[in-house]
Amino acid sequence: MLTLPDDFRPALLPEGDADTPVQWFVFSGGNLLVRPVGDSVELPVASIWPFAKLATARRLCLGSLRGRPCHAAEVETATPPPGMRFESLRALWTRLDEALLGVASHAAQLIEWDRGHQFCGCCGAPTQRRADERARHCAACNSMAYPRLSPVVMVRVVRDGEILLARAPRFAPGVYSVLAGFVEAGETLEQAIHREVLEEVNIQVRNLRYFASQSWPFPHSLMIAFTADYAGGELRADGREIVEAGWFAPDHLPGLPSPMSMAWRLIDDFAAGAG
Repeated sequence: MLTLPDDFRPALLPEGDADTPVQWFVFSGGNLLVRPVGDSVELPVASIWPFAKLATARRLCLGSLRGRPCHAAEVETATPPPGMRFESLRALWTRLDEALLGVASHAAQLIEWDRGHQFCGCCGAPTQRRADERARHCAACNSMAYPRLSPVVMVRVVRDGEILLARAPRFAPGVYSVLAGFVEAGETLEQAIHREVLEEVNIQVRNLRYFASQSWPFPHSLMIAFTADYAGGELRADGREIVEAGWFAPDHLPGLPSPMSMAWRLIDDFAAGAG
């Protein structure tokens, strides 16, 4: 999962001494540096920065996993060291240790935040990292920038034993998913679901029930999943956000999203008989 493991301990400052092995999460253009080992991959481990020829744009202390310090770095080149390569987090699903993938997701979001807040959004002055919290501070106007999350609701709607699945224009051909959308300012999660479903497919839902949540670092979303029952309305795709929508029986499902996604978990749970 792209979620921090339970045994990860966040920290702002390096832990251990100069000889303590460090787990490095090295990014270039959003892709993670890995070493292929058979069907899996490994991440670099070294007590000091192990790539003298790779200039870093930024480095961050993340914390520790299983007692080992974890550091993130963003390098200024897309050319990997010999025997290594840069790969997207999506491509590393099932090939990288799940706990490491979760910390890599955390690292990717912090790297993106740190890069995007080098200057104050209020006055334009340079910002500095705080030593006591994960934030960047502007000394000129005293504003603070914290890592942000964009909440996204998604909902599995069921009617008479069938699940509502829909296609957005950006989906690969033949792939359908559950409905989802960003929460607007001032909305509750429940209000966002009712609004999104009505706007996108013209129906009402009831009996909202929380299902699960998932970090989604593309670039900084939190997916919050619910289940619901059909309450009324004639199914009709809006033609903009959704181009096709339909009701599907568990034994006649179309192409589905990646198993790494919360949407897949919702659909798989339905197909297993929980819908």
